[in-house]
Amino acid sequence: MATPEQLLKQVHESVEAYCKAQHDFKFKSGAPIVRLHEPTFGAEEINAALDCMLTTQVTMGAKVKAFERQFSDKYGWKHGVMNNSGSSANLLAVAAIANPETKDGLRPGDEVIVPALSWSTTVWPLVQCGLIPVIVDIDPATLNIDPAQLERAIGPKTRGVMIVPVYGNPCAMDAIVDICQRRSLILIEDCCEALGAFYDNKPVGKFGRVGTFSFYFSHHMTTLEGGICVTDDFELAETMRILRAHGWIREVEDKATWIKRYPEIHPRFLFVNSGYNLRATELQGAMGSVQLPKLDGYVESRRENAIGLRRTLGQYGAVFDFQEETPKGRSSWFGFAITVREDAPFKVQELMDSLEAAHIETRPIICGNIARQPAMKLYPHRVVGDLTHASAVMDRGFSFGIHQDVDSTARDYIADQFRQFLKGRGVI
Repeated sequence: MATPEQLLKQVHESVEAYCKAQHDFKFKSGAPIVRLHEPTFGAEEINAALDCMLTTQVTMGAKVKAFERQFSDKYGWKHGVMNNSGSSANLLAVAAIANPETKDGLRPGDEVIVPALSWSTTVWPLVQCGLIPVIVDIDPATLNIDPAQLERAIGPKTRGVMIVPVYGNPCAMDAIVDICQRRSLILIEDCCEALGAFYDNKPVGKFGRVGTFSFYFSHHMTTLEGGICVTDDFELAETMRILRAHGWIREVEDKATWIKRYPEIHPRFLFVNSGYNLRATELQGAMGSVQLPKLDGYVESRRENAIGLRRTLGQYGAVFDFQEETPKGRSSWFGFAITVREDAPFKVQELMDSLEAAHIETRPIICGNIARQPAMKLYPHRVVGDLTHASAVMDRGFSFGIHQDVDSTARDYIADQFRQFLKGRGVI
């Protein structure tokens, strides 16, 4: 009879054989498809997750903690709090900053400035915590929050700023940090699109009081779903650990303080705050530990693709505006973003339809101008300025994938489809 070790080896070898036979996501000239994303995970990650299933140890535990430490150590944070999605990471970060337990935090009614070009779950946690989003315009070159508009928007109730490095492009952090320090504003960094991005050789997410990242399937690396909050603030990290799971103390690092404070209550079920259930699973932690060493390579592939495409498509600057890498920034290029100029002899949807017909998948650039989304009408918020640049991106912008399985042949194919379309519209 085979031993458990022998059986497990057979399982692993079967998964490896299956993936080798079935998982070929490289671009093929004979059947060209450029998807928005292809999987970053394979047999190694599947086996790591499967091992958790086979041991039956699947709820948050040692593997999640190991990944939190690995991620934090890689980029230099003292604390990482993994959770079940990037959106949950935003919720957890904002809820902790706005919690009554947090010193010098946010309180209901406080205003938090956000960029108009953002994702819905950048804004919703603010609303859900009783805060007031203040929406400002972007820099049309970088697509990130415009520091001048940020400072213009500061009012008597403004207490925070939540920034988004759009498509992995770092924000203008020198200016933003200066504003936050001078005006005593709390800085929250929603870096869910920006894994592996740096500003002035410092990782994004390292400039504010708390940063968030996402490990969704289509992001730079994945735990399928998943996210993490990162901070150097021990008390804030402890609050996030409490809020992440029911409001109990089970995952905090300093249990002794709470047990001493409430000796009459069993510590296994000691609830000291409000809470959610935003826990990650052991499967996610195990996958993250396998994926993380591969992240730098994935980012390099995206950067190479962005440079190559900018070189070939840059000649069409008369009809396109391209996202520019922020000075001092090192973008991780979540996707390749283009805005069709207003005077171009075609509409953005015509180009998107043409690319889709050629099996090049496209998408709008995040939420566009979030202030124009109908859901915003339901909740208190403030808009500063006319948000012209964010609206231009919403009305005339799109993106396509430049992930690790896009190679030089795929880039040539994309460029050729652009040429054919522009030739048909009399641009070239």
